[in-house]
Amino acid sequence: MDRLRVAVVGVGYLGRFHAQKYASLPGCELVAVADARADVGGAVASELGTRAVADYHELLGTVDAVSIVTPTAAHFEIARAFLETGAHVLVEKPITETVEQARALVAAARGAGRVLQVGHLERFNPTIVAAEPHLRTPRFIDCQRLAPFRERGTDVNVVLDLMIHDLDIVQSIVGSEIEHIDAVGTPVFSAEIDIANARIRFANGCVANATASRVSLKTERRLRIFQDDAYLSLDLQQKVLTVIRKQAVAAGAAGLPVSIDEQSFEPGDALRSEIEAFLASCRGERAVAVSGEDGARALQTAVAIAAAVNSAAGRRP
Repeated sequence: MDRLRVAVVGVGYLGRFHAQKYASLPGCELVAVADARADVGGAVASELGTRAVADYHELLGTVDAVSIVTPTAAHFEIARAFLETGAHVLVEKPITETVEQARALVAAARGAGRVLQVGHLERFNPTIVAAEPHLRTPRFIDCQRLAPFRERGTDVNVVLDLMIHDLDIVQSIVGSEIEHIDAVGTPVFSAEIDIANARIRFANGCVANATASRVSLKTERRLRIFQDDAYLSLDLQQKVLTVIRKQAVAAGAAGLPVSIDEQSFEPGDALRSEIEAFLASCRGERAVAVSGEDGARALQTAVAIAAAVNSAAGRRP
């Protein structure tokens, strides 16, 4: 296949990184960036030797693939426009504002025969990838995702901003329908929920406990998975996987009857891996890594958790 013509819509903090990855990858050509802020778009275009447009409509029908890295409220309209004009779409998480929009976007991609991938970046964390062969039937999962407060990202609540990463991972691991959700949380520094905890019970008996905070003093991203044959501890921030398994020991032998295997991984470049996977899917070389259906599923759970938090606090959603 000829080189894919690609563009990035929205080149703020994260969008600029998307554009940089495309510009550095073989097999594609970054033909344009789009941003309503002429100075922002112009600066990125100048840096990467491409052109900038203020209105993404100018790019419809001219590109093979696009990353959409705008505020969440704009995801649906922009993604649908590109899908309907023949482009493959990588849209940042959350996929859309509402579950109804997410389902409509999935249908649009299916109808157009185009790839729709959602930017759940943590799927490409080397610790997550390394843990996959060890997963059997998780019984309990504990997630901790903590971060200091920053203005960026506060257009959505912490469930949609941070917890949704873990919701996507947990649901992909468990592979069962959700039966019940209990959740609490509160705003602290913003008008939206800034800290939340959810307890999720699945139909297969697994229970997941997820905590997300953007008002913490430190950054922490941990996942603990307990199953019948092992305990897996994943430090997603430091890229360390620890697998502890029960093992037989001779009678009277000293020490715990367990084996402990700890692996550390290089930081890697998860965004590059995500975009490489997207481009490979566009070429038909592999299945979509994080599908529109995956993104819609994570969004549906996040929306339900946020609603439960607001209900528990007597607030309107």
